[in-house]
Amino acid sequence: MYNFKSGISQIDQVTGGFESGTNFLILAPSMSLAEELAFSLTKPFPGEYAIVLSTNDRASEIVEAFKMMNIDKRYVGIIDAITKSSIPGITDTNRLMFVASPTDLTGIGIKFSKMVELIFDGEFSDGESGLFPPPIRFCVNSISTLLMYRKLEVLYQFLHVLTSKVKKIDGVCFYLLNNESFDEKTISLIKQLMNGVVEVKIDQNNQYLRIQGLKGVSSDWMKFLMQKGQVVIG
Repeated sequence: MYNFKSGISQIDQVTGGFESGTNFLILAPSMSLAEELAFSLTKPFPGEYAIVLSTNDRASEIVEAFKMMNIDKRYVGIIDAITKSSIPGITDTNRLMFVASPTDLTGIGIKFSKMVELIFDGEFSDGESGLFPPPIRFCVNSISTLLMYRKLEVLYQFLHVLTSKVKKIDGVCFYLLNNESFDEKTISLIKQLMNGVVEVKIDQNNQYLRIQGLKGVSSDWMKFLMQKGQVVIG
């Protein structure tokens, strides 16, 4: 079974990384390093691909974020739910696709499937790795924004389909959710779809994370910071 390395030694030395076919919720407060953490976990290692669904930032900003981590953009795809509202005529490419708004869950699902198909067919990049199934990392940034536009019941069904697809194609996906904005019932319902949770908290201006759902990995809080897209523990 393929393992997606996390870049965090406390995980990789124990488990080898995140198992293929798994989904993880990143539960974090506002003003935390959660987005940087999510992008760090999503960045593709050699031979891998990454697809980011962005409901918060334009595609150009996501491209820049991965560029700062020295990631080859040929292996990163972005589904942008922001830009088309201000530039209606913008057109899709293999690696940059656009939907009208975060309310368009059907459109998001279609673009997601199309981008995955391009990767599987070897048409996504001119530097294909040859691995099959192609290892794909996904990031949904964020569930919080989607919940602002769609009812929980509708979004739950969308996420149920998405998490199932990730499992079916042996990928790994990280979903961002602000734990300050929603009640425990909402959070618990979404947790049911996940294989594990990465929690982030802020205490006295320091940031901590803990991981639940990875066998053998401690669930204790660990102080962390981000350096050039890399998670540094301690």
